[in-house]
Amino acid sequence: MRYLQPLLPCFLGFIFLLSSTQFFQLALINGLGQLCLFLVVVCIPIWRTGRMSYVDIGWPWGLVLLGITNYHLNEGYWLRSLIVSGALIAVGLRMGLGALNLWRLGYLSREFPRYQYQRIRWDNENKENIALALQVEAITQGLANASFLSLPIFVIASNKSLEISVLEVVGLVVWFMAFLLESVADFQKTNFLRAMKKIGKRQEVCNVGLWRYCRHPNYFCEWMVWNGFVIASIPSWLALKSEVSSVVWFSLALALLFTSRLMYITLVYETGAVPSEYFSLEKRPGYKRYQETTNRFFPGPSRPSLVE
Repeated sequence: MRYLQPLLPCFLGFIFLLSSTQFFQLALINGLGQLCLFLVVVCIPIWRTGRMSYVDIGWPWGLVLLGITNYHLNEGYWLRSLIVSGALIAVGLRMGLGALNLWRLGYLSREFPRYQYQRIRWDNENKENIALALQVEAITQGLANASFLSLPIFVIASNKSLEISVLEVVGLVVWFMAFLLESVADFQKTNFLRAMKKIGKRQEVCNVGLWRYCRHPNYFCEWMVWNGFVIASIPSWLALKSEVSSVVWFSLALALLFTSRLMYITLVYETGAVPSEYFSLEKRPGYKRYQETTNRFFPGPSRPSLVE
């Protein structure tokens, strides 16, 4: 049972969507699509290679699939559906095309450090069946696309109102700024690493641009991308009050809040900040000082180092 525990939250979220008359068809078709995509792109390659890095292809392309499914099947105002579906597809394409490029360059022939860290976690949890643990982790990512990550998108696009509310605009502005800054952060780090490589320094700590204000601006901005979707879903959630029971309506609110919480936990503890820093401390001599002076996740001013 301890092997299957990571599946439980997203599995329950998927069942919740299937139990809703408003989202049953969308949830079912999206769920089947995610299943087929992850089976071919993630689960089979993991089974053959023992490497989890293929999730980096499956997850973002699953978002593209979700956006396409939502636009064609959701019955809300077409312009609202087009905007939110397009925003989600942009998120998926940015990461998905990058992942395909890494695959083309051969980087997926070795396990990424954040996924190497999973094996350390499994060892601490006394999970000896690594093959099963790998598959469960991969399926969990697919279920996330089929449950909580699809929920704000479905809710927004279900709204039939022709008027775009202020809160929807605020949410989309948050999405756009976070999407833009995440791209800037990735660009800054890539340029920094290239510059260091040219002068023969390979283990330097990137602390330029946005990386001066937190150690993982890309992860923070990805979290804010999803917070933008959640904010934009609030008017549509309010509009559903007269169409669903009070229990379902309040459950939707809790599920939308959990979407933000789920992404935070994932980006900080599961496959984000904590796993990457475990190996950065081992490889990069200046990383300890960087930890002392720079916030981990939430941006803020630098602090004086404890050791000069």
